[in-house]
Amino acid sequence: MLLLVAQTTFAQLKLEGVVKDSIGTPLELANVIAINQETQKLDSYGITSTDGRYRLAIEKNTKYNIQVSYIGTKTLQVEIATTDVDITKNFTLEYDNALDEIELVYEMPVSVKGDTIVYNADSFTSGTERKLEDVLNKLPGVDVNDDGEIEVEGKVVGKVMIEGKDFFDGDSKLATKNIPANAIDKVEVLKNYAEIGQLSGVTNNQDNIAINIKLKEGKKNFWFGDVTGGAGVATDDDLYLVQPKLFYYSPEYSINVIGDLNNIGEIAFTRRDYYNFTGGFRSPSRGSGTNIDLGSNNLGFLTAQNNRAKAINTKFGAANFSYSPKKTLDLSGFAIFSSSRTQMEEYKGIRYTDPELGIPDEETESNTLQRSDLAMLKFSVGYNPNANNQLDYNILARTSKESQEQMFYSSVNGNINELESSNPFSISQNFNYYYTLDDKNIFAVEVQNLIQDEDPFYNAYLEDKADYDDVADALGMDNLQTGYNISQEKRVKSNQTDAKVDYWNILNQKSDLNFTLGTIYSKQDFDSDIFQTLDDGSKFYVTPTINDGLATNNIGYTFSDVYLGMHYRLKAGIFTITPGFSAHAYGSKNEQFSETYTDNFFRLLPDFNLRMQLKKSEQITFNYAMNTRFTDVNQLARGLVLNSYSSIFSGNPELESALSHNLNLSYFSFNMFNYTNVRARINYSKTVDRIRTSSQFVPGGVVRVSSPFNSGLADESASINGSFEKTIGKFRGTLDGNLSYNKFNQFVNNQASTNENYGQNYRARIRTNFREAPNFEIGYRYTIQDNDQGSSRTKFYTNAPSVKFDALIFKAFTFKTNYSYNNFSDEQKTLNTFEFWDASLSYRKNEDSKWEYELKATNLFDTKSQNTSNSNNLSVSVTEYYIQPRYVTLRLRYQL
Repeated sequence: MLLLVAQTTFAQLKLEGVVKDSIGTPLELANVIAINQETQKLDSYGITSTDGRYRLAIEKNTKYNIQVSYIGTKTLQVEIATTDVDITKNFTLEYDNALDEIELVYEMPVSVKGDTIVYNADSFTSGTERKLEDVLNKLPGVDVNDDGEIEVEGKVVGKVMIEGKDFFDGDSKLATKNIPANAIDKVEVLKNYAEIGQLSGVTNNQDNIAINIKLKEGKKNFWFGDVTGGAGVATDDDLYLVQPKLFYYSPEYSINVIGDLNNIGEIAFTRRDYYNFTGGFRSPSRGSGTNIDLGSNNLGFLTAQNNRAKAINTKFGAANFSYSPKKTLDLSGFAIFSSSRTQMEEYKGIRYTDPELGIPDEETESNTLQRSDLAMLKFSVGYNPNANNQLDYNILARTSKESQEQMFYSSVNGNINELESSNPFSISQNFNYYYTLDDKNIFAVEVQNLIQDEDPFYNAYLEDKADYDDVADALGMDNLQTGYNISQEKRVKSNQTDAKVDYWNILNQKSDLNFTLGTIYSKQDFDSDIFQTLDDGSKFYVTPTINDGLATNNIGYTFSDVYLGMHYRLKAGIFTITPGFSAHAYGSKNEQFSETYTDNFFRLLPDFNLRMQLKKSEQITFNYAMNTRFTDVNQLARGLVLNSYSSIFSGNPELESALSHNLNLSYFSFNMFNYTNVRARINYSKTVDRIRTSSQFVPGGVVRVSSPFNSGLADESASINGSFEKTIGKFRGTLDGNLSYNKFNQFVNNQASTNENYGQNYRARIRTNFREAPNFEIGYRYTIQDNDQGSSRTKFYTNAPSVKFDALIFKAFTFKTNYSYNNFSDEQKTLNTFEFWDASLSYRKNEDSKWEYELKATNLFDTKSQNTSNSNNLSVSVTEYYIQPRYVTLRLRYQL
């Protein structure tokens, strides 16, 4: 690799200089390209810096046609001939509103138009790309992270559009994994993106980024996409794969259909994707300083690490549409269904916080079968009768049916069979109206409502009664049965409305005032009971000897917040300053066991934002915000709740809110002149009266009874992360780093405990982007997880080098492979090493061929398991989990 870099570097010359206009003013973001006259190919391109400088890498002893262009000027075309000496040449462009007479032979690979960066896809692709993510990973400043999300300049993209139409609003992974690469003409990165055009001048959108995909001409008004089918043979099952992906776009409407059925572990849509999928919904009060958590009653599903498990069978279907019957009306929506059956096998070693507390270390084994059926449906209406009025309505429905059966062995509690199931649903609606009265006055109304119904069920059957007798006695169970068969039924109903009215008064071109009147109202009802199933099948509702004999819950909890906010924004030179505050009148009430608990108070929450725009693509941002955090009904319920057989919980009806101070400082620079991308961010948070838990362990065991309390001690967290990316010719190097610190306090067996966690994560990569040569990516990841639990401390290290390679051979064969090695260790020894190697070879007669044949292999080393570490407020654990074996499949793909 070093020889290749050296050879490429010394074989090239520098062409550099300054681009100015007719009066001598340097032109920033002018385009300069060098076209090889012999091959008629674009050899190099550049964009001028703030002082008008450009720099191109060109070949020795070659004739070039240099084209220089800038918006509003005549395109300049000059011929030069290189020798073996660097060249300095300045250009002067003349202003002309008429169309250029010179026809540009090549489009600029990258062009900048205000806050929009436009990438010409064909300038970066080599022919091995199949999906959008392959294209995006080759664009400077753009990356697709390990979760499939698009990141631009280190910020996660919030919206993906195709020809200006939303593509499954609320998620970018479906776009990166499914949109075919050969349909993409241009990728438009829209920085400072404002969903509502009327508010673009009065809101801070520096963290909002959207991507719009422009299609090639042959893909408009026609169906395009591909259909893939595949099969293979494994030792225990026949393998199959069916993946239809079809798209249609016209000015009036669009249709997207995605399907995926396979049993080889290729997960199109995970449970994590489902629960993180926002559908484009954002809370109106997100900037008010109030955080109210409705809680989560999802099942305690084991999570497949890196989407790997012992066996995975998945079915996925999704459809997205948009329709514009007239220019003022837009209709859109989507439907998503995902079904999976997952088998998992895990071995875990658990070390608890303090050996002096007498809590034994625990070794566990588990075999788990998960069934998950998830569905969501969204419909949206947008009405824009004119530039001064916009009305939006959205409705999103979710439902799921899930279960988890687990055969579990604990070195402390013996054999346990566990069953969890749940059938929740939710309906979210929002209504937004935006009205511009005149140049000085803008109004906005946003209302959102959520209705949610959750019904998790838990059952555990413990065969080894002697190991659980003390807990059974505390729960009031019948100890004359063959085993302990304990269950819990729970029902949580939530209804929350979040609404606000905004008014902006634009004082002048430099400043404006914003007034906000808003409210949040939520109501939750919580019911639960614990019962034992006896040997004759009857139910025995227990009466515990602890917790005042309370094993049931029937609680109503209401929360309200009425607030008034004011913010002033001032632009002064390179500074944009936005100080503000919100005044809140809070009220909460919970009623249970014939008692009522109330908490009413008033609080002023300040916030501050400062942005320094050093250059068009370089800025420093500072934010401070004081937040009030409120809990959900689960933490308030006094009756016992079974989180699991070993984790029993009792709420505290007198819990109060927590107050947090949050600061972050960020720096960002993207230099199009020398293609250097730098970003850094520092975060700090301090929380007072945070809700923490006090845990009492059964003597000599790992079963605990926990209860929440407001900690009088301050919890702190801090993190520093940064990234440096540099492109030199066809090589791009990236260095990422992340440091984190967390400190939290708790009580275990009536003893105060302070935990401190330190995390370090470093990653270095170098990758190439040759058009007509093989490409590779070499990476190295190093992580340290340091857990200080007072009297004990653990450290885990991960070293993970990786290599990716792809090549287009004879313009017909595409070879791709990737390899990764992992060394997982503690301070004394290596705990485990594992490696993965995947490869594929495909044949397509030419780039216009409809048929493609692919041979694909995963886990070629037939690695059996891999490891991970985890820490929480009570323990540190190391987990080994088994994964799918080597799979080899033959696939046939037809391209529309």
